[in-house]
Amino acid sequence: MTDQKEALLRIDNLSREFVVGKGFLQKGKKLKAVDRVSFEIRRGETLGLVGESGCGKSTLGRCILRLIEPTAGTVYYKEQNLLELDAESMRKMRRRLQIIFQDPYASLNPRMTVLETIKAPLDVFDIGSRQERMEKLLEICRVVGIREEYLYRYPHEFSGGQRQRIVIARALTLNPEFIVCDEPVSALDVSIRSQVLNLIRKIQQSYGLSYLFISHDLSVVKHISDRVAVMYLGSIVEIADKKELFANPRHPYTQALMSAIPVPDVDAVKREIYLEGDVPNLLDPPPGCRFHTRCRYAGEACRKNRPALTDLGNGHCVACLLEKEIPKEVSYE
Repeated sequence: MTDQKEALLRIDNLSREFVVGKGFLQKGKKLKAVDRVSFEIRRGETLGLVGESGCGKSTLGRCILRLIEPTAGTVYYKEQNLLELDAESMRKMRRRLQIIFQDPYASLNPRMTVLETIKAPLDVFDIGSRQERMEKLLEICRVVGIREEYLYRYPHEFSGGQRQRIVIARALTLNPEFIVCDEPVSALDVSIRSQVLNLIRKIQQSYGLSYLFISHDLSVVKHISDRVAVMYLGSIVEIADKKELFANPRHPYTQALMSAIPVPDVDAVKREIYLEGDVPNLLDPPPGCRFHTRCRYAGEACRKNRPALTDLGNGHCVACLLEKEIPKEVSYE
């Protein structure tokens, strides 16, 4: 996973466990929401993170920002391990690390106007004079497409797309270098998703931002990402350049996800791969490869040994013991 571009963030063996269960039989059981995840996010790139609902994508994004404290591992921002910072140092670091949440209405304070919402980060960090803060606020509003006459309105007066623009503006206020985009368009109408996605891309080009773009929609990820990581039950099973991954998916789970992408052609012949069985319980995950219970290629070794993420060349990494034996069945170019 090397590249000429400098790595802005480096995540090594990041894990997060939750102790769940109050009953006698479940007391003290641990749920591994994120399990030994490692990857890099390069300066100015968008890394897409995809997987089924409940696989740990959002938890991983929050762990990187320490909105949820990781159980183990390291998160390096440039050369600084974020997990070693005390509360005050981490608070200062948040000027460089921001997040766009999935639900724009839930992430906005209904009692604060647009002006108060976007200006709040500047007030918290005491940046600039009152006039300088207003100038900064108006500049960002122009970038994201918020009219000046909207500044004294409240969140309930806006549509979902407009609210998400407010959330994006708030995230940009402190000039961050890295933003976690946690399914930022999944709660929006289809008609305005492309507008928000294009806005996110435009902002990246203007400000040189790096994104971790979390989504369950592979079509959206293909549109916006430079590289893509595929997550299953808390672990990364495949990561590659976007073009390489969509043209040559090597993990059986990735192939199944690709086969489910709708094709806008009624005459297209498309083979769908159906996964049998249910997603395993994270309180009692299967031994060996976690995907073996739903994989039609799984053998005895898969049931006993957990595969490591192995580089096949050109940064295409796959966690599969039988990768060389699995035929190429699907692509989405």
